[in-house]
Amino acid sequence: MILAIDIGNTNIVIGAYRDESLQFLSRIMTSRDKTADEMAIALRAVLALYQVDPADLDGSIVSSVVPAVTDTVAPAMARLTGKAPLIVGPGIKTGLNIKIDNPAQLGADLVVDAVAALAKYPRPIVIFDMGTATTISVINRAGEMLGGAILPGVRLGLGALSSSAAQLPEISVEAPARVIGTNTVDCMRSGVVFGAAAMLDGMLERIEDELGEACTAVATGGMSGEITRFTRRKVLHDPNLLLEGLRILYQKNCGK
Repeated sequence: MILAIDIGNTNIVIGAYRDESLQFLSRIMTSRDKTADEMAIALRAVLALYQVDPADLDGSIVSSVVPAVTDTVAPAMARLTGKAPLIVGPGIKTGLNIKIDNPAQLGADLVVDAVAALAKYPRPIVIFDMGTATTISVINRAGEMLGGAILPGVRLGLGALSSSAAQLPEISVEAPARVIGTNTVDCMRSGVVFGAAAMLDGMLERIEDELGEACTAVATGGMSGEITRFTRRKVLHDPNLLLEGLRILYQKNCGK
């Protein structure tokens, strides 16, 4: 069994794989203040919750967009399992042909998403990762990572709206009954949910125009399930895409 850990700006997502089967999925809040010992206690608690003995873990792999948290998770995993985790970064074998201006700038999460998408879906592929930021990655028919786009995530945009406009309240993210809202809350929900869905549709159309062919569209990340229900284009919802990519990378690099 291996442990796959994705450290995001908001949550740390933890999944355990036995071969290709996901045994459990857990989320804990990302904290930049925990020590390695505190992180080890938190991770041990997650394993205990799902009745997994750390001694049963063959190894672990970590991707992160928060380097400070990586510096506590890595030693925590080493203490729990007796083995240093594999960290997604320079030197790891990905098989990914990256065509952006500076490949070193490509985030670990986008690398892992792309590895999983190439293994699972027909090319060309557009990946929408809807977390704290919404990132868009484009892979062409040759399997090359061309680049993409970055924009504020759904919750981030909503939070900025509520905090910056005195008369707009804090609301939950859920779709209203109609696009045309008749009160403040429904107007905000319409803009947030249907606006995000229209963004996916519109960006997909523009990317396809640039490539000159239709693409497989895949959405992942915390907000993807709520938004893809309302896209007019076919956008596949794959909530565990990043964990799948971590599993693939572990097997590619460790031969297990």
